[in-house]
Amino acid sequence: MLKTDLSTPAPQTVVTLETTPDLAAFCKRMASEKFITVDTEFLRETTYYPKLCLIQIAGEDEAVLIDPMAPGMDLAPFFELMADQNVLKVFHAARQDFEILIQLSGAVPTPVIDTQIAAMVCGFGDQVGYEAIVRKLVGASIDKSSQFTDWSRRPLTSKQALYAVSDVTHLRVVYEKLQAMLHETGREGWLDDEIETLTSPETYRVEPEESYKRIKARIQNKKQFGVLISIAAWREREAQTRNVPRGRVLKDEAVAEIAIQMPQKPESINELRLVSKGTANSSMGAAILKAVAHGLARDPKTIPDFKGRGDEMSAAQQAAAEVLKLALKVACETENVAPKLLASASDIDAVAIDDNADVPLLHGWRREVFGNMALDIKHGKACIGMENGRAVLIKRG
Repeated sequence: MLKTDLSTPAPQTVVTLETTPDLAAFCKRMASEKFITVDTEFLRETTYYPKLCLIQIAGEDEAVLIDPMAPGMDLAPFFELMADQNVLKVFHAARQDFEILIQLSGAVPTPVIDTQIAAMVCGFGDQVGYEAIVRKLVGASIDKSSQFTDWSRRPLTSKQALYAVSDVTHLRVVYEKLQAMLHETGREGWLDDEIETLTSPETYRVEPEESYKRIKARIQNKKQFGVLISIAAWREREAQTRNVPRGRVLKDEAVAEIAIQMPQKPESINELRLVSKGTANSSMGAAILKAVAHGLARDPKTIPDFKGRGDEMSAAQQAAAEVLKLALKVACETENVAPKLLASASDIDAVAIDDNADVPLLHGWRREVFGNMALDIKHGKACIGMENGRAVLIKRG
């Protein structure tokens, strides 16, 4: 096996593993590493389930590409390495990688660190991209010309291979520098909370009945909400069965329109602006009507409370939410932490509505950093002021 020289950020020789014995030997060597960096390349533009096309791994002295599409390739040694409790696996923006790996192996890699989350904890902004973090911490630039490669095509060019392997070679330096910053600020515990969520199998469990949460709709009553839940669940199952993107079945906007209009006859489907003409008399039209009927027939007691979904906020609650969002920005600048990590817009809306909202902002370190202050601002016990030319949060009395 050739060794890859990692003395420079972008090695000039890239080894691609295309057989199971070579993969097993490599994974055995990696089992003695303190940490490894990992990335995957995949395609999902035309499918519901992502197609794994390439795996990149770097240890201290060796970096390789793994071809999961090679004839006869068995990824069992790789999955064993991902489950090895003695080897830390470092990813950047790992959620989609984990979605693929749990689909293929049934398990999330462990133990792991996500450098995108670590960077947010260290104040690098919301969902900082890999290229940006490499530029800031490594002082290197990445050639993005291969960014939109069709990774399922073979053979890969040397340029594509170099681009792919650089994702994990630079990541080693990124991880080490972020780890030092976390230790210096004492925020390792903040990261632990996020990693716990990232590695929970529940995070990746797709429940069709929960898929309505991704859709924005101006729901006015529980009947519409019941239809929204039913139509979204039908679309999710249909997309899974056909292995096509959700939008190939129905666009989000069309799902919302159906929920609001609640068509109960074929001619009513024809009147919908966002549903393709001809749908009414097709099998899809029949399925839509069946899903609508199912939603309308639900016992209202079994339909979740739709209050707090945005449009139902009172004027006072909306004003409180706007003030809290500004306060969040001030708090994040003061604490040097990414706003999205501290609280989402929906979290802020929930707190504006309910002091006891069950949202991350009112639990753990987030409550200490901003949650308590948010409640004080909401009730006039604190305010936003200026101090030495900077916006600050000030306790009253």
